Amino acid sequence: MTADLTDLLADARIVPVLTVPDPTTAAPLARALSAGGARCAEVTFRTPSAEQVVKAMAAQGDLAVGAGTVLTAEQAERAVAAGARFVVSPGLDHEVVARCRELGVPVVPGVATATEVMGALRAGLDTVKLFPAEPLGGRAMLRALAAPFPGVRFMPTGGIDAAGLPGYLAEPSVLAVGGSWMATPALLASGDYAEIRRLTAEAVERSMRWPT
Repeated sequence: MTADLTDLLADARIVPVLTVPDPTTAAPLARALSAGGARCAEVTFRTPSAEQVVKAMAAQGDLAVGAGTVLTAEQAERAVAAGARFVVSPGLDHEVVARCRELGVPVVPGVATATEVMGALRAGLDTVKLFPAEPLGGRAMLRALAAPFPGVRFMPTGGIDAAGLPGYLAEPSVLAVGGSWMATPALLASGDYAEIRRLTAEAVERSMRWPT
């Protein structure tokens, strides 16, 4: 990972993970997240409109917008063309990593085992996404993986909620935490951007208690 994104994630400490079916909600969503103090966001490529959402959110200019759930090199290309500043994958795919390198964009692959962490290290990466963090065993699993890899920083994501955020941020190996509770599909569907802003601000305030 490039130093600029490492610094961004270290400062942000939280990464809102967004699944946005309707691209018309992208701009007000970006404004609500920014108003809540978020510095970056991850738009998952789980919907047909993901590229439009990345483009619309990036155009707001206040957030570093990345693409998540990137499964193929072709998706990585489309994400970067839409304006994604970083790429996140649920697993370690060496074609995705290689294409991101060619495109000059940082990539954070998902890992669930020590073997995958070793694969990421061999690929020259020292920041990985522990996914799905809670189903894998939560903080106990994080500590078990971090112990033999002291130079690796983790971005745990998957099943983490507001109550669990402080515990993860207290772990020395954690660079940032990804979570979807700040902008759930239900909040997006109802257009409750005030609540999205409130939840984001609450998460940001909590994250400031646990600097890197």
